[in-house]
Amino acid sequence: MYLKNSLISLNEFFYSSKSQIRKFYLKSSIYNKKISKIEISNIGYKPSLNILSCLVKYDKKKLKIEELDKENIWDNKLLKEKNHKKLNNFYWLFSIDLKSSKSITQSIIERWIEKNNNYNAFSWQIDTLSKRVISWIANTKLSYDDGEMEYKNKFNLSINKQINHLINEITKSNSVDDKLIGCTAIIITGLAYKNEKFLNYGLELLKKIILNSFDDEYFPKSRSIRQLNFYLKYFVLVRELLKESFNEIPEYLNEIIFYLGKSYSSFATINKSLLFNGNHQNDLSEFNNYLKLHNYKFENSKIITGGYAILKNKNSILAMDIGSSPSKKFSNNYQGGALSFEFFYKGEKLISNCGYFQEFKNKFNIISKSTATHSTLVIDNHSNCSFRNNTLYKTIDHGLKTNNYDIINEDNYWLIKSSHNGYLKKFGIIHERSLEFFVENDRLVGSDKIISKKHLLTKKFDIRFHMLPGVKLTKTLDNKTVLIEIENSGWKFSANCETINIESGIYFGNKNLSQENQNICISGIIKQLEHNIKWKFEKIKLR
Repeated sequence: MYLKNSLISLNEFFYSSKSQIRKFYLKSSIYNKKISKIEISNIGYKPSLNILSCLVKYDKKKLKIEELDKENIWDNKLLKEKNHKKLNNFYWLFSIDLKSSKSITQSIIERWIEKNNNYNAFSWQIDTLSKRVISWIANTKLSYDDGEMEYKNKFNLSINKQINHLINEITKSNSVDDKLIGCTAIIITGLAYKNEKFLNYGLELLKKIILNSFDDEYFPKSRSIRQLNFYLKYFVLVRELLKESFNEIPEYLNEIIFYLGKSYSSFATINKSLLFNGNHQNDLSEFNNYLKLHNYKFENSKIITGGYAILKNKNSILAMDIGSSPSKKFSNNYQGGALSFEFFYKGEKLISNCGYFQEFKNKFNIISKSTATHSTLVIDNHSNCSFRNNTLYKTIDHGLKTNNYDIINEDNYWLIKSSHNGYLKKFGIIHERSLEFFVENDRLVGSDKIISKKHLLTKKFDIRFHMLPGVKLTKTLDNKTVLIEIENSGWKFSANCETINIESGIYFGNKNLSQENQNICISGIIKQLEHNIKWKFEKIKLR
C-alpha cells in the first residue's frame, strides 16, 4: 500500500511539473508565432441558425446588444469565474435580437480579440474556445456581415489562430465531452472557410472519438444517459452542417447516429428522466422537435439498453441498472448504484434515485456518487464501489461486475433479476436483487439476497428507497408499514425487516441543485449465509 501511494504521488508530481512547463510554453512568443501561421480567407459558408438550435435554448425574450455594458464587458474584476466563462464562450450571442446593432456587436468582439489575441489559460480553455468559435460562425449576421475589411481580417485571423491552438491541444484533453465540442468547432470552421485541412482533421478526430468512446453496441462506455443525449446532439449537428454545405457525410457518422438514436428512444419517451449515472432532470422536448424537423425517427424494441433494463406498459415503467461499472477512464460520472431501480406509475415516480451533483469541486459531488443516495443496498456503511481523486475528477478505484441477469416481460407479470460482486472483495458477499411486478394488482415485490461466499459476517445492512421532493410518507402506528402519497395515487410499503424508518435525504435530480426529500430505510443485521430481505409496494385500492 505504501509503495502504491508513493508511486501515485510521484506520478502526480511529474504530471504537475510537465503541466507547468507546458503552460509556460503556451504563453511564449515561440508558440504564438507557431499558431499565427495561417492563410487568410473570408467566410464562404454560413450555417443556418436553425441547425444550431439543438445546442442552445433560445430565450423567448431576446436581448438587445445595446443593453450590454460594452465599455466594461471584458473587465475580469467585475465577473465571477462562472460568469466569466459564460461571457467568453459567446453563447449569449444566440440570445441577441437580430435587429440589434451589428457595429456594436462587432466592436465587442473586436475588443475581445484585442484583449485575448494571444493564448490565455482561462479564455482559451478547450470548451470555452470551441463554443466561442461555434457561436461567432453561427451568428455571422451579427458577428461578421457588413463589417469593415480591417475588422473582418482580425476576425478571420483570430478564429484560425484559435483553431490552430485547438488542434495542438485537443488530443491532450481527458474530457471526451470537450473533445467533441472542439471537434465540432474545427469542422464548422473548415466548412465556413472551405479549409480542407481543418475539415479533414475534424472528421478524422470525430472518427477516433467514436472508436474510443463507445462499446460494441454503440452505447457510451461511461454508461451515462446524459452523455448519450449530449453525443447524439453533436453528431446530428455535424451531419446537418455537412448536409447543408453539400459535403459528403461519412458512413461512420450515419452509423453512430442510427445506433445512438435507437438507445436515445429508450429513454426519451419516459416522462421524467431516469437518474442513473450522471443523469439529471432534462426536458428533451425541444431536441425531440429538432429531430422531427430534420426528419430523424428512432425506435428501439430492446428491453436492455446500455446495461439498463426497462419494462413498460400503458401505466407503469420499471427500470433497473443491471450493468457493470465502466473502466476508470470512463468513470467520471459513474455512481455506486448497481441494481438500483426506478418505478413510475402513470407518469409519476414512486421510487427514484437521488440524481447527481455535477460540479466536481463541490462536496455534494462525491456524496451523490455513493450507494446511500440510490435505491439499493449498503453494507456496514460502505458503497458497492470505491472512488479516488485524480487530477480533476473522482473516478472509480474498485469497480464491480454484474452477472446472472434474468428478465421476464409478460402482459401481467414482470421480472428483473441480477447480482453484482461489489462487496465480494471487502466482505466476501454477493448482492442479488429481484424485482417482480404484478401488473393487474399494481404490486411491486422485491427481494435482496445477501449471499456470503466465505463465512458469515454479522454486518449491518441498509436498503433505501428514495422519493421525489414533495412526496408524503407516513409510518403506521405498528411501525410495520409506510403509507406513500404521490401526485396521482396512494401506496403502502412493507418489509420483513425489524427496522423500517423514514429518513430525510438530499435530492440532486435537478442540475447542480440540492433539495430535501425523504426516503424509506429498512435495516438489519446479516444473520445467515444467505440472508433474504423481502419488501413490497402495493397500490392502495379505493373501495
